[in-house]
Amino acid sequence: MAASEGVLLGMGNPLLDISAVVDAAFLAKYDIKLNDAILAEEKHLPMYDELSSKSNVEYIAGGATQNSIRVAQWMLQTPGATSYMGCIGKDKFGEEMKKNAQAAGVTAHYYEDETAPTGTCAVCVVGGERSLIANLSAANCYKSEHLKRPENWALVEKAKYIYIAGFFLTVSPESIQLVAEHAAAHNKVFLMNLSAPFICEFFRDAQEKVLPYVDYIFGNETEAKIFAKVRGWETENIEEIALKISQLPLASGKQKRIAVITQGADPVVVAEDGKVKTFPVILLPKEKLVDTNGAGDAFVGGFLSQLVQGKSIEDCVKAGCYAANVIIQRSGCTYPEKPDFS
Repeated sequence: MAASEGVLLGMGNPLLDISAVVDAAFLAKYDIKLNDAILAEEKHLPMYDELSSKSNVEYIAGGATQNSIRVAQWMLQTPGATSYMGCIGKDKFGEEMKKNAQAAGVTAHYYEDETAPTGTCAVCVVGGERSLIANLSAANCYKSEHLKRPENWALVEKAKYIYIAGFFLTVSPESIQLVAEHAAAHNKVFLMNLSAPFICEFFRDAQEKVLPYVDYIFGNETEAKIFAKVRGWETENIEEIALKISQLPLASGKQKRIAVITQGADPVVVAEDGKVKTFPVILLPKEKLVDTNGAGDAFVGGFLSQLVQGKSIEDCVKAGCYAANVIIQRSGCTYPEKPDFS
């Protein structure tokens, strides 16, 4: 069945990716680790200009949730099947973001902040692996007042599936809670992502508060291990961790939780109903890898594109793997004009 208008809603931090290939010395200079995702500190601020001055720099609309929504929209090919909310600045980058969402076919209701510039994310690529340093700026200014405006809340009402990356927990836990409770009360599907080790470690309370409402939780192996570690689970076994996450307490009205953990080139782990299944990913020869930026987001986007059509978990994972495979062969979270997924 074709996806209905506005069936999928995302809320998160819209960021413009400033992406460039760098070297190990650059990482050392700014004290950053590969495959990490962190928030910018004072010491990182000069890095954005340095990246911008590189000859190979690219500017790509990003932000984890927005990436996933754009990929789902691309996979669905039904204009307006998806919508998105987040906060941008009133500036050139913000205008870029609006144009990009429109071109992607996503219905975006951005909150525009008068004072802060549009958020950026430094994407440092070394040997195809990426490190992300987000300077949230305007993205950090999202307020639940925007969400409550009738024209915006209408997107929540229309949606049957709502996805929010864990990164938004640092910005507006109140907005997340409103949407999570709405989903529980109206039998809608609410999905989240562990998103980054620092979210699991330093925003544990906010994460804990919303988890009972989460029907599907996504994450990668590094995040899953940290999630387990902060809870004293004493295991690094991904299948065990996925199972434990799926069995954490549920809010009333919620039937079950499905945990989906990706492991790069290793199989995807899905825990559901006390059982674990693994699904192999599409392997890519190293020489075809451009960068892993957006791979996890694309996996979620592909997964969502099938879920909203009522497909099986197996089909959802297959679509997720397909989308991730397309994205890692390109720079940033970008894709060809049409998918060829069947």
